Amino acid sequence: MRPKKIILCVDDNEQELSVLKFMLSTNGYRVVSANNAQEAIGLFSELAVDLVLSDFAMPQMNGDQLVKRLKQIAAHIPMILLGDPHKMGDSLHGADALLAKKNCSPQELLERIKVMSARKRGPRKGSTRLLPPQQLAVAS
Repeated sequence: MRPKKIILCVDDNEQELSVLKFMLSTNGYRVVSANNAQEAIGLFSELAVDLVLSDFAMPQMNGDQLVKRLKQIAAHIPMILLGDPHKMGDSLHGADALLAKKNCSPQELLERIKVMSARKRGPRKGSTRLLPPQQLAVAS
């Protein structure tokens, strides 16, 4: 039996955090939760987390600031931000994926988590890598 993937969920809303924890744990993930960014940074530093799922709108440090801080610790860990697209703005974010909190179905979120946590391991043996866009132009 393979070990469960560890997902760090960060949200200042206890009710939304409980819903996320329940949904993820019933789908085979081990969930570690944090109520704020400082707690999340401490847990992230201590544990071998496979993916971070964070709310965007939090007091003191928003989700984007948290993700950027966590990427300084371990850039290879996939991170997803959940929030209102209007509040997140058009600026570049440090997260690997941005999902609209209200429009994202549980199935869509689970599928995104599945794909992104599998991507963390890198390409499978025997798989071919795509060429970067610069080399594609030269090759054709």
